[in-house]
Amino acid sequence: MVRRNDQRRAALVDGAIEVLAAQGARGLTFRAVDTAAAVPPGTASNYFANRDDLLTQAGARVYERLHPDEATLTRQRTAGRDRETYVQLMRELVDRIAAFRTGYLALLELRLEATRRPELRAVLTERIREDVAANVTYHEASGLPGDATAVKLLYLALNWLIVEQLTLPDVFTPAERDELVAAAVERIVTPDEDR
Repeated sequence: MVRRNDQRRAALVDGAIEVLAAQGARGLTFRAVDTAAAVPPGTASNYFANRDDLLTQAGARVYERLHPDEATLTRQRTAGRDRETYVQLMRELVDRIAAFRTGYLALLELRLEATRRPELRAVLTERIREDVAANVTYHEASGLPGDATAVKLLYLALNWLIVEQLTLPDVFTPAERDELVAAAVERIVTPDEDR
């Protein structure tokens, strides 16, 4: 029987994210999740049908926690519509993702695990496609310069910059990271795409 206490489920999924980030997919057991969530042994097995269910829900939870809050969205909607604003928005995005280090590392582990689990691959592919499409739609509605291809290129470039920051943080200084974000926007979002 799958339990329905939403707060307990969220704590367990957050625990799974911490386990994935610290120990990788091989370390993700119900017992490890129970320990990370500080719940009695056997609790996770009451909330998740199996390990695949736990992996899938962990991936969804990472995206849920990375979504900007309403105050950030409101501020972004009222910001300027030029490349300088775009640079600032991308810096904030990189900072927000880097601030949730364990979540992003867990997502990387899930991506690796998806190469071995077709069901997880299908779920992650759908989720990431939806995320990219939502970013393109948001961008197009925002009036910011650039097109869908620019959004996708920035997505790809900044994702690897974030991987570098989280896994090998001494490769680039914070100042270099900010300069790279600005350069990515300036080179990918060309002036003739400005609206």
